Amino acid sequence: MSNLVLDAEALYRELLRGVQQMRAPDTRLVGITSGGAWLAERLHKDLGLTGEVGVISSAMHRDDFAKRGLSGAGQQTQLRFDVNDSHIVLLDDVLYTGRTIRAVLNELFDYGRPASVKLAVLVDRGGRELPVQADYAAARVTIPAAQSLALARDDAGKFSFKVEG
Repeated sequence: MSNLVLDAEALYRELLRGVQQMRAPDTRLVGITSGGAWLAERLHKDLGLTGEVGVISSAMHRDDFAKRGLSGAGQQTQLRFDVNDSHIVLLDDVLYTGRTIRAVLNELFDYGRPASVKLAVLVDRGGRELPVQADYAAARVTIPAAQSLALARDDAGKFSFKVEG
């Protein structure tokens, strides 16, 4: 499966269309560190939105925190708006087991009670361990459990995928 080729820029354009259709005028974009945050930042710009883009980390609510600690946690949560009664589109690069989404929802509710949360992802790779489903996925692919798929971003902001394993 190492010959899997995904055009991250083409998938981004699909995600842009999907998010444009699913958001309301008062929707807030919140990206999961790091790939989801990159997506939220670029979508915010490409959609001509005002206000702050939210960034959320799963580090403090992971069920494997004892093993991982804060290593690799990257950017910490930054929600500079009132989460209470907000309509949120949560963005992630790759949806796999659902455990990151569970952790992020716990983190989000530490900040307040949103009116709604919708999940949009660039790639849904299957393999769910929890009952989590994206409201929008630009692509659905099957990747062996031994492989990982990660979004990368170059200095110009162009997206690509790394398939490892």
